[in-house]
Amino acid sequence: MNVFKNGKIKSLLPFFLLAIAVIIVFKIISEIGFFAGLVKNIWSIVTPFFYGFLLAYIINIPYSGIKAQLKKTKIKFINKRRKLFSIIITIMFFSLIIFSIIYFIVPYIFNSISYFITNLPSYYERVRLAVDYINSLGLPNIHISTESIMLMLQEIFQNISVDNFSSTINAVFGVSSAIFTGFLAFISSIYILAEKEKFKIFIRRVISVFATADISDVILKYTGRLNSNFKRYIHIQTIDGCILGTIVTIELLILRSPYALFLGIMLGIVNYIPYFGSIFGTFFVVIIVAFTQGITVAAIAIIILLITQQIDGNIIQPRLMGGSFSLSPLLIIISITIGGAAAGIFGMIAAIPIVAVLKDILENFINYHEQKKQSIKHLNEP
Repeated sequence: MNVFKNGKIKSLLPFFLLAIAVIIVFKIISEIGFFAGLVKNIWSIVTPFFYGFLLAYIINIPYSGIKAQLKKTKIKFINKRRKLFSIIITIMFFSLIIFSIIYFIVPYIFNSISYFITNLPSYYERVRLAVDYINSLGLPNIHISTESIMLMLQEIFQNISVDNFSSTINAVFGVSSAIFTGFLAFISSIYILAEKEKFKIFIRRVISVFATADISDVILKYTGRLNSNFKRYIHIQTIDGCILGTIVTIELLILRSPYALFLGIMLGIVNYIPYFGSIFGTFFVVIIVAFTQGITVAAIAIIILLITQQIDGNIIQPRLMGGSFSLSPLLIIISITIGGAAAGIFGMIAAIPIVAVLKDILENFINYHEQKKQSIKHLNEP
């Protein structure tokens, strides 16, 4: 420990660390295949704990609310053990949701997809007749090649059947591996939630060791704001997704779509991704309606869904957000694109809260230097 108190040695420490960093980078580049495999193996090991952290973060939202309510109770037995009771109630709540999804929604979705695949020949013929009708109208510069559309549809659906649907799902997602990963993630999320306060204290201690008091305050301030943004964003998008999914389900039921509930759930889920999620969801809904109910009903569905999206985007979402994420549409699109390229769907969902904090940091930085310039200007004035 006394060696590091020597001024000369301490001054050489940054150069020593830089040299080590250069050597490490050179070794990684020269052995890129080995390190890529190593990173892949490490990621496969820590994946359950990563998802456990994400799950704990999501569970923490209702957990904190339940804990705050139990703190108000006058029953001393519950009040003293509110942390334990909060975890139990939260786990029961999420277990009920998961059970409902597995018992009610998953079978419905499976039956809907199976029904769709079974009726593909009739949908196929309906599309062909619709294309022939459009071509028979003789509209100028509009001619749809029936053969090319049919070939495209054949390539999409030729390998799909009800018999191999279950095996395809198993092959793609790896059900056994997913169950094991999900179980580990769930168990680790409980321990992470239980040790949340100790973890926060440890992080603060680490930051205080490697940064000055002022920098530590800034880091804690903006990480706290980022945490608040994430929680608020998830809360808002969940409520908005439920509202949007319910409205779309009712609208499709009115249009007598056999897949109303499935499409409403899908549109509510993809709504977590701003802009692109609703666009993709609407496009998918219209395609399914066109296949199953014809072009006329699909045209009506487009109008209804566009009106619904406008109401949601201009009335429901602004009221829920209350100006929390006052970002321009261009900035949102750019941030979602970059987030999606960097981390896929997780990156797209996380883009808005992160960019909102970065915008605050940039605005505070600009305001600070503008005020500094103004102060210097006033001092220099006679």
